[in-house]
Amino acid sequence: MPTIALVDDDRNILTSISIALEAEGYRIMTYTDGASALDGFKTSMPDLAILDIKMPRMDGMETLRRLRQKSDVPVIFLTSKDEEIDELFGLKMGADDFIRKPFSQRLLVERVKAVLRRATPKDGAAPKETDSAKVLERGQLRMDPERHTCTWKGEPVTLTVTEFLILQALAQRPGVVKSRNALMDAAYDDQVYVDDRTIDSHIKRLRKKFKQADDEFDMIETLYGVGYRFKE
Repeated sequence: MPTIALVDDDRNILTSISIALEAEGYRIMTYTDGASALDGFKTSMPDLAILDIKMPRMDGMETLRRLRQKSDVPVIFLTSKDEEIDELFGLKMGADDFIRKPFSQRLLVERVKAVLRRATPKDGAAPKETDSAKVLERGQLRMDPERHTCTWKGEPVTLTVTEFLILQALAQRPGVVKSRNALMDAAYDDQVYVDDRTIDSHIKRLRKKFKQADDEFDMIETLYGVGYRFKE
């Protein structure tokens, strides 16, 4: 079963979440701040991290920023704040989901399952020769879902699970406009609700990553009031 890291300075929350996730069969690692979590990740990287935003020593945002320099492990934020800017900022930095406190244990478990499903190949098996048929190539773009790799003009572009699924949905049918709702369906399970701004944030992050590899990248077009498309 996957290993999940819980990072929160509230020991009551650590205990209650640990009990709920262990009951589902997950292995749990707990940390009380971001700095100690990053130290622990050096020797044992989890399959998913759940980060509180407000913590001493190092908050969740800074923890995610440093983590993204080395890893694309899925991240769920726990937040008690109501400000939209925090959520948008977190998504731009590469968070995969947000859960607002207070929350039910069942909601948390379902969100964890949803994010892990998106991060895991459907069959979980080792790549086979036939997997080459699953590779998506559109001009200079090459995406391999089984290996979760993406390249542009031969240069690797590191994407989070959500970014990968959104780009894959766009690139599968170049020239066809995908509404935000269609992209939500492609990237998120039914149990997870996100609004339009979430998709916009992921698109902005995708463009930024590809422009770092190629200043002239302009393959993702915005059709205002309609959605997005990948150029033909």
